[in-house]
Amino acid sequence: MNKYLKISTLIICFLLTVSAEAQSIKTAVLTSQGGLMINGKHLPLLSFKISEDAFNSDQGKANNNATEVANKISISYSKIDYSYGVKATITFKNISKDTLMLHNVVPFGESVNHTYITGKGKHELSRTYLFRPGFAPVNVIVPDNAWDLGFSAIPANGDKGVCALMRRDRKSVKNGKVHRFETVLYPNTGEVTYTLWADDYQGDWQEGLRVMFQKRMLYDVEPGTFDNSIMGRKDLQWFRNKYVVNLMMTWDRRFYDYKDGQYHVKEFLEGAKKLYGGSDVYGIWPTWPTLGMDQRNQWDMFRDLPGGFDKLHEISNLCHSLDTHFFICYNPWDGSTRSDEGHFDGMTNIIKKVGIDGVVLDTQGGSSKELQDAADHAQPGVIMYSEGMAVPKDMQGIPSGRVHNALYYPPMLNLNKFIKPDFAIFRVADFGQERINREIYLSFFNGYGTEINQFAPGIPEWVNEEFVLLGKTSRVLRENTSNFISQNYTPLLSTLKDNIFVNRWDKPNKTVYTVFSLVPEGFSDALFAVDNKPDTHYVDLFNHEELVLKQIENKWYVPTVTSAFNKTDIGTNNEGAVTAIGALHNSLDVKLRSDQLTFSSTQGTKIRIWAGMPSYDKECKEFKTDKQTINLIDNFADFHGKIIVQAFDENEELIDERIVKIQPGSARLASRVEFTNPVKKAPKGMVKIPAGKFMCNKYLVGDSFIPYPDAPTLENEKISMPAYFMDKYPVTNAQYKEFMDATGYKPSDANNFLKHWVGGKIASGQENFPVIYVSYEDAKAYAKWAGKRLPTEIEWQYASQTEKGNAWPWVQNKPIQKVEEFVTNTLSVWKIKGIDTDRCNLGDGKLYPVGKYPKGANPYGLEDLTGSVWQLTNDLYDNGTYRYIMMKGGSYFLPSSSWWYVQGGPRELFYRQYLLRVSEGFERNATVGFRCVTDAAK
Repeated sequence: MNKYLKISTLIICFLLTVSAEAQSIKTAVLTSQGGLMINGKHLPLLSFKISEDAFNSDQGKANNNATEVANKISISYSKIDYSYGVKATITFKNISKDTLMLHNVVPFGESVNHTYITGKGKHELSRTYLFRPGFAPVNVIVPDNAWDLGFSAIPANGDKGVCALMRRDRKSVKNGKVHRFETVLYPNTGEVTYTLWADDYQGDWQEGLRVMFQKRMLYDVEPGTFDNSIMGRKDLQWFRNKYVVNLMMTWDRRFYDYKDGQYHVKEFLEGAKKLYGGSDVYGIWPTWPTLGMDQRNQWDMFRDLPGGFDKLHEISNLCHSLDTHFFICYNPWDGSTRSDEGHFDGMTNIIKKVGIDGVVLDTQGGSSKELQDAADHAQPGVIMYSEGMAVPKDMQGIPSGRVHNALYYPPMLNLNKFIKPDFAIFRVADFGQERINREIYLSFFNGYGTEINQFAPGIPEWVNEEFVLLGKTSRVLRENTSNFISQNYTPLLSTLKDNIFVNRWDKPNKTVYTVFSLVPEGFSDALFAVDNKPDTHYVDLFNHEELVLKQIENKWYVPTVTSAFNKTDIGTNNEGAVTAIGALHNSLDVKLRSDQLTFSSTQGTKIRIWAGMPSYDKECKEFKTDKQTINLIDNFADFHGKIIVQAFDENEELIDERIVKIQPGSARLASRVEFTNPVKKAPKGMVKIPAGKFMCNKYLVGDSFIPYPDAPTLENEKISMPAYFMDKYPVTNAQYKEFMDATGYKPSDANNFLKHWVGGKIASGQENFPVIYVSYEDAKAYAKWAGKRLPTEIEWQYASQTEKGNAWPWVQNKPIQKVEEFVTNTLSVWKIKGIDTDRCNLGDGKLYPVGKYPKGANPYGLEDLTGSVWQLTNDLYDNGTYRYIMMKGGSYFLPSSSWWYVQGGPRELFYRQYLLRVSEGFERNATVGFRCVTDAAK
């Protein structure tokens, strides 16, 4: 056996050939060369740096059971029997005469072909980066005891791969010094030991990350032994659904102002509700930096606040009434003040007497059984909230922690969230010193909350703008909280654009994607691939837009829009932009017809409707989930824009969202139908209109400079019409006089009222002419007296066209057209060809008595439907600028010298003409009358 092969039997060297025959790290065998063989390519067992020089284990030579690299470092290996993949220890020893700085130890080496984690650049607190093939490296947060870790995820065959982790054993350092990221090894004997773990994964590289970070918890806890008793307690789980913590010192005048001797907590919390939906937690701090001035202990500082414990109990109740939880601080370092009251007894006492919901553990990254027991002895459900972020082994004793603002410029991805997604995390943010959009965005991107730390003095004039932004991000987090605490969280999906980052948060029936962009010019294009499921649709939850997937080759991509930001903000705490995409199960059914919104949901307990973007400073309308129709103008007067319809469950989580839009200037139905007492047979002068199915999706219109409303139905859609009764003829002068005599009716605006009458009397011989010079209000007053009402446009049209949708009242066999005949060189006269003169008046300008053209009756027996008078309907529209009434039927008057005139004469039954409203007197015309309908008994 040669020298090198003999050495290899004494040290552990890994060889994995990922092929059809061998696809598991557990099949590692001894070889004369350490490393990993994947797809025919050899990878070194590890890489590392000494100062700024990079090395790997392949560069070494065997010497006395170790591998020596560059005459500087000796590397020895020792395999350990292990149930979870492969485990080994690797010891680095300085064999040179120089002091060495060892760092960036990466299992199987750094490579542009696979994903790995190691240090980059120089930073006192955060230099850990995640490197992905084809993308710029991403600064990440790892647990506080794992700053120097190395990680690799290496693809193999198909969707299989190998993942590996290396961690330094700080206690193993001999003749050296431990820095946060580096190990100083003194000459000749300095040494440090790392542990290497390797295992298989299936899927993309994130699944290798999941194995090491989430399933193995970085081996900070032996796999399978994590004590979940604290995290599993139902009474403590409420905190994982909270996203805004507010901490305030008690000498802040927003808490208590000595000038007026009043507490101002109520004003503060009510203001917070309007800005960012309120503080989920309001915590007070009366100790540091004044504790120790005398012998009072930390609990005395609470007692000595104005009103003492009794007043604090009132504040606790106030917080609860505003859906806010009340926290206090705990200072474990308080050991030199009055000692006759123990820490734990003091904590139990104040929690019991004041009604405390949680305790901020100053200077601590974890809790203890004794602290939790002290709280539990007072009441259940009290949260221990650490100042620092608990490392995986300490997560067993505390349900929450914070990302300290000692990291001034927060790294983009927090892998603590990936380790245990249901662990409540809050980023400490100081809103009083500078704009911090990036901090708000990254809390949102990472799916956790924000701590508004208001300890520093000062309230900048722009701070409320930051709070409103916090409200926008917190709303998405709150409404999708079960996604953000799900174990099925996948960070950093592959994107078509670098510097735009996407996290995926999966739950059944809903997936949420959080997006963070560092592209200053903004972005609007396909970004990341998704499944195109037939029962799912995609919504931009941040900007509230429905999205249409874009197919590129054989994949479907989500079109994503991110806002631009100023280039001068790059590299500052104000850079970036975010959005969120929801893949939502099709639960809502929403249709908008003119002003009528019909909606229902197959899931959830309530539906909320917003005019414009949801915001904490305005109100929505809330409804049940059963099918119903509302008139938007009644609920959101004078609004044109997005109507956002959302379904929620009993936990206030978003189920589904749909968006419809009212275009500015579009007409909205402002009138309402006041139904009559139904009758079984046709009243005198009326004919029955039978029930039927009616399609109404095409119209001819007059001058459309002012837009007409949309058609009531879509193509191939029919409306079920009930039976009703309609006047056979338009209302006559004689009928209207009967109403006048019976009621003494006088309009509020009498201008032009019944202008064609002489001295208040009907002109001789015109008793049976249609009544004209009446306003909308005049017609409705008559109808109400007669026990009738004005027809809606679709009722008028259905009654006149019948279920067959006839264009003219009579059966029309020959084509009808309007032709131009030149009478002079300058005057054109429009005439109608194809209508027999005994069917209707063709526009001779002379009004006539009703019933003159019996051959013009329609199949239901209605007469004078066209060419008589324009007939008012009940439909009054409002487009935000103008109001108008819809009229039907044309008239006896046909102006002939220009197309710019209202096009009268006999008009098709599907022709629309609006009557613009100025005043009752202005809208009374010589060509406008009406007929009525009555509802039929079922």
